[in-house]
Amino acid sequence: MMLWGVLPYVVLVLFVGGAVWRYRYDQFGWTTRSSELYESRLLRIGSPLFHFGLLVVIIGHAVGLVVPRDWTRAAGVSDAAYHAVALGLGAVAGVCTLAGVALLIWRRRTTGPVFSATTGNDKLMYAVLVLAIVAGLATTLVSTAAEFTGAHEPDYRTTVSVWWRSIWVLSPDVPAMAAAGAAFKVHVLVGMALFAVFPFTRLVHAFSAPWFYLFRPYVVYRSRSGRTVPATRPARRGWS
Repeated sequence: MMLWGVLPYVVLVLFVGGAVWRYRYDQFGWTTRSSELYESRLLRIGSPLFHFGLLVVIIGHAVGLVVPRDWTRAAGVSDAAYHAVALGLGAVAGVCTLAGVALLIWRRRTTGPVFSATTGNDKLMYAVLVLAIVAGLATTLVSTAAEFTGAHEPDYRTTVSVWWRSIWVLSPDVPAMAAAGAAFKVHVLVGMALFAVFPFTRLVHAFSAPWFYLFRPYVVYRSRSGRTVPATRPARRGWS
């Protein structure tokens, strides 16, 4: 009851309350504390790999947790097809995310100025983040092994997903989560730890993603070729 009935609401209070507190009292710290000026070669590889992989992971989790199994069956998607797509995309996205964060950690540890700017808060954030990714990949491996060996493994859509949806109607289905496999329980616990520290780390910059850019009006550019240049000021090339 404490793990699956009380702890989720404690984490929710920390997540929402921490974000509100951070926005009100630490707006200057609401940033990624970018270190691109110190090193950019590894950052150009690791950052896109991590962020795009994480985006696919988030979408996969949203579909798996929000969409009930009966809905996909009603749409004509068999359980076998659903699991095949979920496991395939989940494995690729998880590996990309883990490779990206590993490269970012390697960059942070081996680049002197970047490592000097690393705080204890950053180290905690990276540790919890890596644990969450590894735990997620472990659930993928367990599910894949169960598919090939025919071993009995509780379907997360009848355990974790049911429990997750029940939290939002203020009636947590503790038995459903208790019936989940050990790998999924560990993944959920580490995931809750990640959400608990989220507002107090540099991860909070995700709330400031420039989503408005997708809906901004077009920028109209007008040609200057029709203007005449005075003879006393000959035209020059660019930055010359």
